[in-house]
Amino acid sequence: MTKLNSTKLWVFAALALSFASCTNDDNDDTSLCTYVNTFIGTGGHGHTYPGATMPFGMVQLSPDTRLEGWDGCSGYHYSDSVVYGFSHTHLSGTGVGDYGDVLLMPTVGEVQWNNGATKGVDQGYASRFTHHEEHASPGHYSVRLSDYDVQVDLTVTPRTGMHKYVFPKSDAANIIIDLKHRDKVLDSEIKLVGENTIEGFRRSEGWARDQHVYFVMEFSKPFAASRIAVNDTVVNGNEARGTHLKAAVTFATEEHEEVLVKVGISAVSIDGARKNLVAENSNWDFEAVRHQAHLTWDEALNKIVVEGGTEDQKTVFYTALYHTMIAPNLFMDVDGQYRGTDLQVHQADNTNIYTIFSLWDTFRATHPLYTIIERERTKDFINTFLAQYEDGGQLPVWELAGNYTGCMIGYHSVPVIADAYVKGITDFDAEKALEAMKHSANQDHLGLSSYKQYGYIPAGDEAESVSKTLEYAYDDWCIAVMANELGKEEDYQEFIKRGQYYKNIFDPASGFMRSKMNGGWSSNFDPAEVNFNFTEANSWQYSMFVPQDVQGMITAYGGRDAFEQKLDGLFSASSETTGRHQADITGLIGQYAHGNEPSHHMAYLYNYIGKPWKTQERVRQILDELYTNAPDGLSGNEDCGQMSAWYVLSAMGIYSVTPGLDYYAIGTPIFDKVTINLENGKQFVIESSQVSHGNHFVQSASLNGNDYANSYLKHSDIMNGGTLSFVMGESPNESWGAAEENIPVAAIVDHTLIPVPFVTTDAQTFTDSMAVSLGTACSDCTIRYQRNLGDTLEYTGPFTITETTNIRAWTENADANRSGKVDASFMKIKGGRSIVLGTEYANQYAAGGNNGLIDYLRGPNNFRTGYWQGYQDADLDATIDLGQVTSFQRIATGFLQDIKSWIWYPTEVEYAISNDGKNFTVVATIANDFSEEEYGSFTKEVEHKGSMKARYVRVRANNYGVCPDWHLGAGGKTWLFVDEIMID
Repeated sequence: MTKLNSTKLWVFAALALSFASCTNDDNDDTSLCTYVNTFIGTGGHGHTYPGATMPFGMVQLSPDTRLEGWDGCSGYHYSDSVVYGFSHTHLSGTGVGDYGDVLLMPTVGEVQWNNGATKGVDQGYASRFTHHEEHASPGHYSVRLSDYDVQVDLTVTPRTGMHKYVFPKSDAANIIIDLKHRDKVLDSEIKLVGENTIEGFRRSEGWARDQHVYFVMEFSKPFAASRIAVNDTVVNGNEARGTHLKAAVTFATEEHEEVLVKVGISAVSIDGARKNLVAENSNWDFEAVRHQAHLTWDEALNKIVVEGGTEDQKTVFYTALYHTMIAPNLFMDVDGQYRGTDLQVHQADNTNIYTIFSLWDTFRATHPLYTIIERERTKDFINTFLAQYEDGGQLPVWELAGNYTGCMIGYHSVPVIADAYVKGITDFDAEKALEAMKHSANQDHLGLSSYKQYGYIPAGDEAESVSKTLEYAYDDWCIAVMANELGKEEDYQEFIKRGQYYKNIFDPASGFMRSKMNGGWSSNFDPAEVNFNFTEANSWQYSMFVPQDVQGMITAYGGRDAFEQKLDGLFSASSETTGRHQADITGLIGQYAHGNEPSHHMAYLYNYIGKPWKTQERVRQILDELYTNAPDGLSGNEDCGQMSAWYVLSAMGIYSVTPGLDYYAIGTPIFDKVTINLENGKQFVIESSQVSHGNHFVQSASLNGNDYANSYLKHSDIMNGGTLSFVMGESPNESWGAAEENIPVAAIVDHTLIPVPFVTTDAQTFTDSMAVSLGTACSDCTIRYQRNLGDTLEYTGPFTITETTNIRAWTENADANRSGKVDASFMKIKGGRSIVLGTEYANQYAAGGNNGLIDYLRGPNNFRTGYWQGYQDADLDATIDLGQVTSFQRIATGFLQDIKSWIWYPTEVEYAISNDGKNFTVVATIANDFSEEEYGSFTKEVEHKGSMKARYVRVRANNYGVCPDWHLGAGGKTWLFVDEIMID
């Protein structure tokens, strides 16, 4: 059966159901749709939208109430009271905004071409609305536009949107079509076709650098008038092309007259949009389409049926399940055509193609949930990955509308593939998949070159070095899993070793994962500091991300007791973070940050040390405190289903700590009964006797009538069907799940890796001599080293160097197995100089400390690498003491500009000299001559040349101030980045 025929069957079923007796309509209390509150996450920082969509559908027809800003990523925020219109594509819970394509807005009266955002709502086509006149349910959204007295209802099929506008009596009932709305338009076209049809396309640049949307829209009655505007000026003719296009159609309406609009969209062509519209929405029965959407959603939600719990718990659960099913999105027309990641048109072969893969988020819980309830669709997702690899040359990391966004880290399509394969989803080209997985791992970008060379990423080579090292290591272990499944021993050995590279950035002294520079630990370490060694996190929130080798991580921390103390410390530490502001770090319990993904598995780690009751305690706290039935009911961005998938799995009592292993850690269920209706026709039931808010500790368990003491559940037990029964109580049963044989295991036991040694010094430069120390996390290993690639020596203690020296070191165990090699360079520089700073730099941008501006080491054009000294909302005021009166010809200072990151060149630099350090003479004042609006990363030296003689040199550089009005961070405090001050 082709996909086109499948679509036709869906349409025929919809029509048949629309004429059948409706025993399960939207008001039926037996419908699980009644438990979905689509407004959860639309407030706070959840970034969800309330509008109409189908499970994994192409169209997300929703109101746009916010045009920009971080909390406008979905186009809607619950705190807003003005709606600009209703567009057909939206993102759910992302941290970057895009979409909002093909906006329609009904109005009454004179046509207003401006949206009202800058001129005031009364002078544009936008309208006020109130929440008590706004309603939504799965597949349906409605609102009354206060300024026009127009009732709006929206519904969808997978690839089409349907609007119903109920107008008052008027000779000027309008519908605006705005193709300028939202992101930057690269090209667009509008054609008025016949008496009731508009078609066209929109190519735009936003987060997706080249997004294609084609559309065909039909109206239920002929236009009384129609016009096209270019740059908000009406032009003659029935078609136009450009980057600022709008259209308006006008009708004469009676009181309460309905005008319907059907819109088919496509990423391929206008013809594809038309085919989608004809196949899925060929009639004018709004209620039939809405009702079919409702039935489809009810069927989808019935994959998991919960009983017991409070009404709010059911609402939070089913809304979470709903949110896991609105992305990824269908990205293929009914004829099988799709736009690939090469942005060319391709024909799918017996699979559905999808888009929106937020894999840094969703590999953790969303895709493992899909291996239980969406197995067929998981196969399509993986086949989409392979199509994207063949079309565009790489597996997706964060793919959006056929575009590689370059967002987030790792290559987390890899664990999705490996996890599915070990769980029996194998109906894809596994050999091709392994080839693609290895291709991702063997590239040289984003720190991978250093990662492969050193076994970790030095901070000076790549930003977010700790997070990338940890996530690459996990992904590499997933490749080893896949290679082992396919019998590829050579690949297995290579990647199981790479899966242990986390060992190379674990500092045994501090007990944290730390960044490294020049072979040693970066200075000024603070585990609570949010800096660019980590991705949206700090060391607390990343130091336990070793899901592939939990037992190895526990050993590194000093054993189970020490690891228990570390976990306890995570949840009990002060919630205050230092360093840079990171909006994603929310939902804090101690330093555990549930509002962002790196923490999501950590509460379950107690199971691995025989303390599952502590997992039960923390998981129940998160379930109860960080999810509520309210617009701000999510503690962080929804992130395309991940935040919700954590709740769905955890509320059932299980969680996938290690995607790629075929089991789930057991937590604490919150419902009396959960029935999972599997695609193979079987059911798996989780029963919880005496469960309540107070009774959340597992007392005992049985699986299919047999006593069950494992604190984990095999995936195969779920797939085979059966019943897992818990008896819950108010006090911990510390013996359940505590025995060695009942603990989940995630351990790398063969081809074990010896961690590289580390170098300990005060700086990379010195004037007379420097003491060098070496260390290792391997307790029974010997360190060997070379100076300037000379004789190999055994390290017995600190040694002193007096000249510029390169050191290479490695570790050996008793079996003569070696670690990787670590290199460090120390440069002897001219002495006698010192520096006094009159303003404070930010600790996370220290450039090695107070002497970082005169250490002869230069920062590259990436400010995140640790070589730059950063000042936020502060000028630079530095005085260099040359030690004696000295003649010199040049003063220069290096600066960096990256306005996307709020870093500007100084507005002015002043150089002054003095012999006594008190009375200074200004020798140069240099104004910035570089554009303050230029995006990109740039460096330059601001210099003054001339014959000068002095002991002291003072450098003052004026911070830019605040981000300008046109900038995304308007009003925010800007940064000044400096390195180095040169006096020649």
